[in-house]
Amino acid sequence: MILLAIAGFLTACNQNNTLQTANTSAATEKTTVGNGPVLKFDKEIYDFGKIKDGDKVSYSYSFTNTGKSPLIITDAIASCGCTIPSWPNKPINPGQKEAIKVIFNSAGKSGLIDKQITITANTTPAQTLVHLVGEVAAKK
Repeated sequence: MILLAIAGFLTACNQNNTLQTANTSAATEKTTVGNGPVLKFDKEIYDFGKIKDGDKVSYSYSFTNTGKSPLIITDAIASCGCTIPSWPNKPINPGQKEAIKVIFNSAGKSGLIDKQITITANTTPAQTLVHLVGEVAAKK
């Protein structure tokens, strides 16, 4: 009986240490995320207004790394092939300002347009969206 009591006591103490270790790990993870890069756009939606079928629109989405570590953009994908993004291929230091350039070709398009550009980076969350919106008038 005494051995069972000692074993129960040791197990209970060990579980408490496991919980403390788990809580410490969670706190460390939050600290790490808080020290990560932050992608902050000046403007997340650009409205190009009305254009004619066949016109091209280009826009630069300016952003700043407002985090505490270098920002690395690994990809930028548009919702269709008519929109082509390009992004900096070097780390962006904290406080540094850069831009993601987007070119939209309206050939063969008409009506209201909302093109999404998904930026993947070493941020939390890993993906950020910006939008290119406007209206394309059909050819007469």
